[in-house]
Amino acid sequence: MEGKRISTDELLKILFKEPSVERYFEQTKSETAPSFAEYLTAWCRRLEEVPERVILRANLEKSFGHQLFSGRRRPSRDTVIQLAFALGADVEETQRFLTIARKSRLYPRVRRDAVILHCLQNRRSLVDTCIMLSDLGLAPLGGRNE
Repeated sequence: MEGKRISTDELLKILFKEPSVERYFEQTKSETAPSFAEYLTAWCRRLEEVPERVILRANLEKSFGHQLFSGRRRPSRDTVIQLAFALGADVEETQRFLTIARKSRLYPRVRRDAVILHCLQNRRSLVDTCIMLSDLGLAPLGGRNE
């Protein structure tokens, strides 16, 4: 099974057919998701971006940002979204960032999430997004009320 990517639906079929989860793990080991730090680093490499600039654009404290890139710290949901904005991610890419970080995806029925989704879709900046959230009486990204 190594070499080609297997769809999530196909992985479910394999999992449900296997008599043991250990055998499933062995059969699909190349299909495991990367850590958030690995995924973030790969994005930076692909964009030829240095972590320092991404950390700055994400409005994160420098040492905390480097701990995220090294995998020593885990990001909050807001931090993942801030990093997605800093990397210029679109809606689908941001949802993938959230999934990799094991955070809940943005949900359009939640007002705050709807604003963030709208801003991502319309390529608004992180600052513009925080202003819009504040104007609507919603917690800005990176705030205490995640």
